[in-house]
Amino acid sequence: MKNTLETRLGIFVALVVIAAVLILETLGGIDLFQRGYYVAALFDNVQDLKVGDRVKMAGVEIGRVHGIELTNNKVLVNMKLKEGAQVRTDSIARVQFTGLMGQNYVAISFGSPGAPLAARENTYLATAEQPDLAAIMQKMDNVASGVENLTRSFTGEKIDNLLGPFTDFIKANQVPLTTTIANLQKISSQITRGEGTIGKLIYDDALYQSTHAAITNIQELSADVKLGLADARQAMSDARLAIGDARELMANAKAGQGTVGKLLTDEALYRETTNAMTQLREILQKMNQGQGTVGKLINDQEFYKNAKLSLQKVDKATESLEDQGPLSVIGLVFGNLF
Repeated sequence: MKNTLETRLGIFVALVVIAAVLILETLGGIDLFQRGYYVAALFDNVQDLKVGDRVKMAGVEIGRVHGIELTNNKVLVNMKLKEGAQVRTDSIARVQFTGLMGQNYVAISFGSPGAPLAARENTYLATAEQPDLAAIMQKMDNVASGVENLTRSFTGEKIDNLLGPFTDFIKANQVPLTTTIANLQKISSQITRGEGTIGKLIYDDALYQSTHAAITNIQELSADVKLGLADARQAMSDARLAIGDARELMANAKAGQGTVGKLLTDEALYRETTNAMTQLREILQKMNQGQGTVGKLINDQEFYKNAKLSLQKVDKATESLEDQGPLSVIGLVFGNLF
């Protein structure tokens, strides 16, 4: 190839075209020549969003930011979407970023499956604001400053001021503290050897056996107490049932049901019983006065004497029957009686 002016001019034009294509791709200028439709969204803060930034749905690019302008204390973002992008009327737009140093983009949610598709021109989508990265970093800086101040308060002279009284106390009571520590070591050594009350409590097997037996007895006693309580509960339950039956009987008696109820509430039966008792009283009075057959039998002395004589005759007749025949016995009986 000859290094002529035409060759160099052709190479330069080709490089310019390639650079223009790359620039348009970066700024989204190529999308201007593609078919699509526009939607818009109002944000409080777009977080350095620029014209040409991508519009994505579930991470897939569906368009580019076409324009950004301020209106009524809001930021109006116009977006050009691809022809096949299905954005619904209840989809939500939010400004997001791919990383701490990454490029911002507009993320659009799917929306409800039953919601209608957005209109082809100037449909406004609902928005959700993302936390401001600068504000988050400022809060992190404030937290770091607070931690730094806290650690600074525990260093240098302030630590000495806090521990100063404690160190002075240790210096002033060095001898008593040393003696106390030595006594504690001695006591712990005695306990380890099984000496003293605490040592015997820990190492004496006989004491362990006695304690174990006592605990066993307590457990058996508690079991007996539980059985006694169960019996007492059963007795109380039976008593409640008996009281309930008694109350039911009393209620039935008051209602005039059953024999006792009729005796308590039947006026006719009460009158009949009263009349019977009155008649019985009159009969007894007549018998005591000797009236009537029974009264005469009880009070007539002559009848008593005749009955006594008759019994004596019968006794004599039975004594003489032992050696007599049947006819003689009949005759003898009639002879003695009459």
